[in-house]
Amino acid sequence: MSKAVRTVLIALLLVTAGCDRVGVPRLLDRATPHETYAQGLQQAGLDDTALARDWLSAAEQALASPKAATLPLTNEVTHSPAVPQAYGYRLTLQRGRVLNVSLTVGSSEPSLIFIDLFAPGEPGKPLRHIASAERATTTLQHEVDEDAAYILRIQPELLRGGKLTIGQKTTAALTFPVAGRTSAAVQSFFLDPRDNNRRDHHGIDIFAPRNTPVLAAADGFVSHVGTSNLGGNVVWVWDPRRGQSHYYAHLERQAVQPGQRVAAGDVVGYVGNTGNARTTPPHLHFGIYRRGEGPIDPLPFVNGARGPAVSSTN
Repeated sequence: MSKAVRTVLIALLLVTAGCDRVGVPRLLDRATPHETYAQGLQQAGLDDTALARDWLSAAEQALASPKAATLPLTNEVTHSPAVPQAYGYRLTLQRGRVLNVSLTVGSSEPSLIFIDLFAPGEPGKPLRHIASAERATTTLQHEVDEDAAYILRIQPELLRGGKLTIGQKTTAALTFPVAGRTSAAVQSFFLDPRDNNRRDHHGIDIFAPRNTPVLAAADGFVSHVGTSNLGGNVVWVWDPRRGQSHYYAHLERQAVQPGQRVAAGDVVGYVGNTGNARTTPPHLHFGIYRRGEGPIDPLPFVNGARGPAVSSTN
């Protein structure tokens, strides 16, 4: 090992041990682990070294030229400790999905690996940082709030090499709202035409036997329980975390009261065909209404999930 590399390694050990222990001011809480590490390099006087410059350049290049990726994706990369690397992926993600990133490090030597997610900024503006993995962790979970092309950057710290397996996938943000069912039970979709094209379908229809339990898709509060000509027996649940309402219609009967607090998976009613669904087989009409937007497509929120098994009550 050269003297220059030994010097960098010793300084890096100090940076990694914690900036406050080597006289480096602690950054604002909003700083990401990657930003904190880069600031530590600067404060330790390492930013003028060739290795540190290459590391910072690799981070920028990963954002400037990410590889297009289709999820789910698992790939293995091998990097040399002498050649700083960063890996960028362009991901087209939908609102209602949860991005799950997990890393498997093929080395027993402890090291930091930084995981950061970015979204496009306004025209002419830099990328917006969305989420980061916690320091010294190898997983990231982030619920996507808008359809967009995101960039995921993964970067090991300086002077760390070896094999790295990168796993990426998305999962449903909500609990599937019919017990024991999956999206295979959906037979009518968002914006399907209704009434000879006079209106659009503002939800998805999930078919299941009569009296199959209908489940809360998320934690929330029951805002309305009632009956209408269109929806029959209905329940509305407010989801404060996401700022949206969940609408359950055509129920055989309801199982909650206004003002009641529910947890994801709680029974709110039972599948039926009340309202304007009297001539169709029993099913749940499930809708999502976002504050300031109106109806949005529920399918990405539940696709891939399975409703928890709950005993039917006849």
